[in-house]
Amino acid sequence: MNRLFNRLFLLSALTLTAAVFTSCEDEPDKYKISGGNPTIRYIRSVGADATDSLLTGAYMDNTICIVGENLRSITHMFFNDQEAKLIPSLITDNTMIVTIPSQIPGEVFNKIFMVNNSNDTTTYDFQVLVPGPSINNMSNEWAKAGEQATIYGNYFVDDPNTPLSLSISGKNVAIDEFDMSHLTFTIPQGLSEGPIEITTVYGKKKAKFNYRDTNGMLFNDFGTGDAGEASTGLTNHGWHAQQILNDENSLDGSYLMLGDCDVENSTWADSNLSFEYWPGDWDGTFTGVNSRLSDLVSFADFANMALKFEVNIPSSNPWTNLSMQVIFSGDAQVTLLTANNTFFNGTDYPRALWTPWSSSGSYDTGGKWTTVTIPIANFKYKNDGTPASVPLTASNFTGLTLFIWSGVTSGTTCHPIIRIDNIRAVEI
Repeated sequence: MNRLFNRLFLLSALTLTAAVFTSCEDEPDKYKISGGNPTIRYIRSVGADATDSLLTGAYMDNTICIVGENLRSITHMFFNDQEAKLIPSLITDNTMIVTIPSQIPGEVFNKIFMVNNSNDTTTYDFQVLVPGPSINNMSNEWAKAGEQATIYGNYFVDDPNTPLSLSISGKNVAIDEFDMSHLTFTIPQGLSEGPIEITTVYGKKKAKFNYRDTNGMLFNDFGTGDAGEASTGLTNHGWHAQQILNDENSLDGSYLMLGDCDVENSTWADSNLSFEYWPGDWDGTFTGVNSRLSDLVSFADFANMALKFEVNIPSSNPWTNLSMQVIFSGDAQVTLLTANNTFFNGTDYPRALWTPWSSSGSYDTGGKWTTVTIPIANFKYKNDGTPASVPLTASNFTGLTLFIWSGVTSGTTCHPIIRIDNIRAVEI
């Protein structure tokens, strides 16, 4: 026992001694600022396959590798007048990995300024490139004349010589206010469907979507023949005939309304909360207003498409429970002749779950219309929100069901009013 104890004691002592010496030996490798001035030999892209890609400039927010000598002498680094964040673990004497600041320079010198511990400054010629504008989405793609709308994106830059400008349907539109990532404007009178384009000193960008976009339209008049728009004629076509209204709340004529009933965790209120378009007729034909959705819109590249619609929820009737099951279906799942709700109930069939209230506990649009975009790539869940093992295929786009049920059931009881218009499937 004594010999065993002595061996364990000796082993512990040796381990402790080794740890102490290892710790002491590690200290010389601790990052230290060196003296003198740095020298940059060249700058390249990050990545093993980019060693021969030498750079004289790069876009904001890009990560680059600086190669030179005495780079540990740098205490501050500026690209033009914007300071970069230096990460000691990414700096050696001969290399430095750094991300170009994402803020647009106030003054452009086309230089990197390196400051050492003595506040001496060394420069290196390097151009920070500013991207042209990018457009992500618009608050309401169908906003009416006189209403304000907002476009969201990035690099909305104003310049005295080339002012920031907005064009819709070929007409210049005055900008009310803007910053780098959004611009707000008032819809002028007489503006028709057409492209949206933003121009800055750094370039021009056309949005993927149009103002009052009718591309990929599936449901816009809900069978009422609203004047002035290209009618698809499609409307309720299943077990339930939801309310189709045209009143002071209208965005563009008739709209679909879901809700106006109590909603709690266990609610299954398909009479108020389910919109179905199941193609075909009782005789099995697929023509006219009974046609397949895929006869109106091509879903060949559905992985790069999204379902869009405008929604209006008054603040008096917010949405606070359950998810909207957004379900594309194929003939194999359901037609009017084979009508059923078993294809989506308790099955592995994929769908999207739209639950805009989940982050804050409540969702409304203040009675204003806003555009919703749900990428078809997000149609990958079962009704309870767990992943579906079966993916959508190109054959799954003949019908559409919207049903507020299941999904996220951790909310509070509500009595929502959900108005929907201009349901479309578009490229994104």
